[in-house]
Amino acid sequence: MNHEEQPKKKRFKLFDTQREGRGVTKEEADLPPGFKKFFILYRRDFMRLLPVNAFMVFGNFPVFFLLIALSGLVSLDFVKATATEFSVFSGLLEHQLMQNQGAWDAPLLALNGILAAPSQSSSFTPLAYVFLGIGCLTFFTFGLVNVGTTYLMRNMIKGDPVFVWSDFFYAVKRNFKQGFFFGMLDLLLLLLIPFNVMVLSQGSGFFNGVLFWLNLVIGFLYLLMRCFIYLQMITFDLSIRKLLKNSLIFSFIGIKRLIPAILGNLVLIGFNIFLAFTGPFLSLAAVLPILFLFANCAYMTTYAAYFKIKEVMIDPYVKENETAEGDPAEA
Repeated sequence: MNHEEQPKKKRFKLFDTQREGRGVTKEEADLPPGFKKFFILYRRDFMRLLPVNAFMVFGNFPVFFLLIALSGLVSLDFVKATATEFSVFSGLLEHQLMQNQGAWDAPLLALNGILAAPSQSSSFTPLAYVFLGIGCLTFFTFGLVNVGTTYLMRNMIKGDPVFVWSDFFYAVKRNFKQGFFFGMLDLLLLLLIPFNVMVLSQGSGFFNGVLFWLNLVIGFLYLLMRCFIYLQMITFDLSIRKLLKNSLIFSFIGIKRLIPAILGNLVLIGFNIFLAFTGPFLSLAAVLPILFLFANCAYMTTYAAYFKIKEVMIDPYVKENETAEGDPAEA
């Protein structure tokens, strides 16, 4: 057998990000956007979500430096007295010792011993501050990664050919400015709202309670809006103000579609947390977010949100154009 006749070796295609995929059949495309269609598409796209999850995790690589800094691995550990009053009573004890010419005051000595109970503490080293600074670069990567991965998942759900690597960077390049600036605002809100809720939960009083529930409602509403913001960003040419306005409207008219996706997200996250509290599966709980969790949660919400956007903003436009093209008077 000569060289030309030799069969080509089959490539291992698990992480072949340039593979087109089989697309959808006409029967699948005609299915209404419900549970049946979701599970058909999800089964088809499951393996292709692995590289998407990798983009979500490693595209935001600065967050790893932030986690290392906060974990204490690059901090300096030391032992100190538990009570902040220890230094004051230690001074009083030394003064008493000098006044009594070397004689100890028993009650003061006992109190000083209680306050001197040691505790483990730590402080940031210069390297820890460097890692914190690198971690803050997540503000610059967050929106761009969301733009690229949302574009990939939208095309999967539409049944379009998907080339993971090239499509990701095409979407980032096309929406760079808007994704970059909105990503900083997005991450800031995702950090600020939970922080407000945590702080307000420690307080008391009527006004504090009003602010607590107001932040909870705003946080939940914003999570619903996020399901539509990036999808509109990669699909239409809209300003950020219009993106937010449309997404607020969609969060109300699309809540029925989003509820199953939210429940599915909670199941996956709850399962991961459950594994984290079971000793034998702790390592699996650490690996699942890197390989699986983020892309699968995002896929559910993208599926629910895309077909609502399609119903309201795309289908009427397509029908209007088809009517205009088929109208003899217009021709």
